[in-house]
Amino acid sequence: MESYPLQDKIALVTGSASGIGRGLALRYAKEGAHVACCDVNLAGAEETTSFIRESGSESIAIQVDVTRSSEVEEAFRQVHGHWGRIDILTNSAGIIKAHFLTEMPEETWDVIINVNLKGTFLTMREAATYMMQQKSGKIINISSKSGKKGGLWLGAYCASKFGIIGLSQSAAMDLAPYNVNVNVICPGNVFSTPMWDILDKEYSKKLGVPPEQVRKMYVEKVPLGRECTVEDVANVAVFLASSYSDYMTGQAINVTGGQEVH
Repeated sequence: MESYPLQDKIALVTGSASGIGRGLALRYAKEGAHVACCDVNLAGAEETTSFIRESGSESIAIQVDVTRSSEVEEAFRQVHGHWGRIDILTNSAGIIKAHFLTEMPEETWDVIINVNLKGTFLTMREAATYMMQQKSGKIINISSKSGKKGGLWLGAYCASKFGIIGLSQSAAMDLAPYNVNVNVICPGNVFSTPMWDILDKEYSKKLGVPPEQVRKMYVEKVPLGRECTVEDVANVAVFLASSYSDYMTGQAINVTGGQEVH
């Protein structure tokens, strides 16, 4: 492979203040890209941006609530105005809550669907307007193994992550004539993220076991015998963002250590 497969590409990453989003932003920069770090948490996005600049790549931080179309539109205007193009969109903004079906508050359902699914739609729609004009682009959406198989207490989260896959498959067909690829990554359990700090406590209470036992239980379900890391996800994201994936679109790729195989 090339030394820098994303050399001088312009990438916009949502959810880049922490977790998988931050890891992908940093990895894209390492592979030669210039990165717009977008997140509702501006301080976190600015911290990611500072790390990228220290590595020698260009980066800007933009505060954006992905559920608000006006903020999404403004973020893309800023990125396009700064660099003149947008080559890569990666949607990593997401939230999770665990509730038994009958105990799921309506407002919790709404916020999960809005951030995870509507946010993905709004950013994809905006990216497409620029990429169609360029006749090129890569859109990479972060779903989950919970986008392939329903999970205990995760009705809203699973619905949003299944929805991301369907939305991406449809968008891949819409955008194929414009040489824009749309693909999905479905990670397994990435324990190093703030999301799992939340789930540890919720699952511990529901299962009646210590938080450290929760992670052990989930690792035991993985054929390869370990958790998923941000680097595992980044390896696939770089491939999908590069020219090596030019003949791939509409795919939802499992990065689960064999836990999901369809």
